[in-house]
Amino acid sequence: MNALHTSVYHSAVFDHPETGGHENVVFVQDNDTGLRAIIAVHDTTLGPALGGCRVWPYEKPADALTDALRLSRGMTYKNALAGLDLGGGKAVIIADPRKDKTPALMEAFGKHVERLSGTYITAEDVGVSPDDMEAVARHTDHVRGTSATGLGDPSPYTALGVFEGIKASAKHVFGSNDLSGRTVSVQGLGHVGYDVARQLHAAGAKLIVSDIHAPAVIRAIEAFGATAVDPGEAHMVAADIFVPCALGAGLNARTIPHIQAQIVAGAANNQLETPADGVALRERGILYAPDYAINAGGVISIALATPNSGDNLVREKTFAIGDTLTTIFERAAREETTPEQIADTMAEERLANAS
Repeated sequence: MNALHTSVYHSAVFDHPETGGHENVVFVQDNDTGLRAIIAVHDTTLGPALGGCRVWPYEKPADALTDALRLSRGMTYKNALAGLDLGGGKAVIIADPRKDKTPALMEAFGKHVERLSGTYITAEDVGVSPDDMEAVARHTDHVRGTSATGLGDPSPYTALGVFEGIKASAKHVFGSNDLSGRTVSVQGLGHVGYDVARQLHAAGAKLIVSDIHAPAVIRAIEAFGATAVDPGEAHMVAADIFVPCALGAGLNARTIPHIQAQIVAGAANNQLETPADGVALRERGILYAPDYAINAGGVISIALATPNSGDNLVREKTFAIGDTLTTIFERAAREETTPEQIADTMAEERLANAS
């Protein structure tokens, strides 16, 4: 197993607009398995950098680098805001999870995680299953979300936190967290998005769903009586709440002018393409639930659970995501700024106090 020669990346990394104080960025490959991955450690002020591993068929390595840098920084803020004694990191593997991912590839990734000596702790993310994490764990102890380290699949806790965050958002905008009769557009029906849709349906919401994977859409239509739209139109439909649960950067200068919902509250990471997009949402009177605040349930579960502890503490802290968002919304209103700016400030205050 050979480390990918990094000299060609020096300029790309140090001059990259998303490089914001990253402590370590590692490029790795394994010729035997086809592994090509980037591991980014953003900040370890509060503890080891915890963040999931994403498998995605990026068109260019530069796109993978951008994703790793943005996601790892987001994990620093997510873990800080969630009150966890953990820093932020992220890994991306350049591969099609439906075609290229194998146990051997994930084991090779685990060997590289082990080389970082515990400064980075990996876990499940987009394109990665609990079985994949079990393969990683065969070569490193620095992994969470496995049968040996906790509750397994973190996605139900991510979904629970998003659902609680949606209710808190509705309370702030509509004066009630009752979702019965509300129309909600859910974009992305993976493990998290589908479970969010399930909870919304149980709460009486009318669902509009979309996903690039047609079987997931059919499943939601049959289970929830949902209406389907193209994923590219999910933000444009007439709805009370837009719930993006796919990939990031979907809130931007192209999409924001067409959003009809009064609330954007979803599980996707790094939803804002630029900071200006948060301002644009506020100017349009759309409440945005900062992504790393609302989707923290998964990281809470992998950080706090142990095989014998049960999930009472995890659920308690996940339910508290709604309270955290309420604090963010109220402080943003008082200070006449955006919710994501307040979320950043609250996370930075904790980091500064720990320095």
